[in-house]
Amino acid sequence: MKLSRKRILSFAAILLFLIGLLFLAAYLKSVADYKRAVKETTFGDLDISTVPDGVYVGEYDVDFVSAKVEVTVQDGVIINIDILEHKNGRGSRAEVVVDRIIEEQKIEVDAVSGATNSSTVIKKAVENALTR
Repeated sequence: MKLSRKRILSFAAILLFLIGLLFLAAYLKSVADYKRAVKETTFGDLDISTVPDGVYVGEYDVDFVSAKVEVTVQDGVIINIDILEHKNGRGSRAEVVVDRIIEEQKIEVDAVSGATNSSTVIKKAVENALTR
């Protein structure tokens, strides 16, 4: 049985369409998982004044957004936070959240408007640095 060129092209088009749907479904699931991970991120009740002096490194990764920070504590006060890495998509403006943490001396500060997910990831990286 000989297949016509038109039938082969139709079959190929359908196959490509189905493969595209599979990739789209996988991508949408990844996005949903990422959003759920950010939403489920919680923060402990850390008393920064009890953290020993030192330089601490912490990370947090929820696939689409990740951060690695270096936190310097002196005399029970956070004196500096350096963002070593920040994979953020469009959330680079969230990096000012470290200024809020230093100013308020707590991790649970307001997120940067329009960059809530990146803010959450950076804050969790800071908490991870100070609690590990």
